[in-house]
Amino acid sequence: MDPIVQLLESYRGRDKVVRTLCYGSQLVGGVLSQKSGRSSAVGKSLLLFSAQLSHCRTVLRLFDDLSMVAYTRSYGLGNREEDGVVRCLSVLTNVADQLYYPCEHIAWAAEAELIKVQPDRWWTLSTLLWAASLLLGALRSIRVIMLLRRKLREHQRTRQDSASHGRATRRECQQQITMEMLSVVSCLADLSNAVHWMPPGVLWAGQFPSWLVGLMGTVSSFIGLYQMGSGGSEHQASS
Repeated sequence: MDPIVQLLESYRGRDKVVRTLCYGSQLVGGVLSQKSGRSSAVGKSLLLFSAQLSHCRTVLRLFDDLSMVAYTRSYGLGNREEDGVVRCLSVLTNVADQLYYPCEHIAWAAEAELIKVQPDRWWTLSTLLWAASLLLGALRSIRVIMLLRRKLREHQRTRQDSASHGRATRRECQQQITMEMLSVVSCLADLSNAVHWMPPGVLWAGQFPSWLVGLMGTVSSFIGLYQMGSGGSEHQASS
């Protein structure tokens, strides 16, 4: 009980729980809505519930700009990164994330008729930025995995460390590789949904059934919860 309460008391933890419920409801609702009778009615209710949770997260993201600015400012040009490719991909990801939030805010405000602009264009732009962030994040994780595997191979060749320290180093590298591989899966799952929400004619845009959107989002959400519980951090824009 205590870990759940602690998770819900933090903003990031609560957002991840709401996100999981949102996509999980869409997954189950999408499956049930294809059936007939009472199951169809329950499925439609779950889809409506999912839509309300998604809207809730959109409104809460109105307050994410400053935290994103603070993270982008602290990371800067990534001078602490040893690898230039990782540094470049991380900086580009931060730029995409930073631009994502105001674009989504404008789209939300236009849809709510608070400002008089076309919301569809801004929703498309925010989705493109989200997709760019996810693709860059996946490429960054792949690059990190390559560097970690190279480090493991070099360590096995030299074997200069003590046995105990060597085992600890290998275990740490393997754990980092696992986390980065999960990040790749998460980014690709979300990227598939991002393409689905793009304008018609872009790859598989608009072709996913509700249950498949829910499945991809649920996979990504559970990975995010696991990474948070394992001490990982997430700074990418999440939709």
